[in-house]
Amino acid sequence: MISHVHVGVTDFERAFAFYSEVMDALGFPLKFCERDGQRGGSWAGWMPTAAARPLFLIGHPFDTAPATAGNGQMVALLAPDRAAVDACHRRALAAGGRDDGPPGLRPHYHPNYYGAYFRDPDGNKICVCCHDPA
Repeated sequence: MISHVHVGVTDFERAFAFYSEVMDALGFPLKFCERDGQRGGSWAGWMPTAAARPLFLIGHPFDTAPATAGNGQMVALLAPDRAAVDACHRRALAAGGRDDGPPGLRPHYHPNYYGAYFRDPDGNKICVCCHDPA
C-alpha cells in the first residue's frame, strides 16, 4: 500500500543522527545517504530488512522552502515487539526528540496496541507501535 514516506527536515545532519538512532532501534538498515546530491539537497532512506519497500526518507523539501511539521500528520513505524517500542522511544528522546506520549498499551485502538509517540527535532510527529500480544 505504501511505497515511501518523505519527512522534510531543516538540518539534515541533525535529522540524520536522530533518525539513525530511531531506525537502528527498530532494526531498519540504511539504504542510502546522499549529501548535497544531484537533486540539490541531502537525503537518506531506510528500509525493512526483508523487503525493498516501504522506504522511510528524510531530506530537505523538494520545493526548497523551509520544512514545517504538518498539523494532524503523523508517521507510524512498525516495531517488531514491545521492547523495541521502548528502546526506540528512549533513543529518540536521547537523540533530541520530544516526548509526545510514553510507551504503553492503547487499548482504545485494540487490546494489543502498544505504542509510543515523539516529535523529531523539526517537530514531525512519529509513532512507533507493535500490534502483537506481549
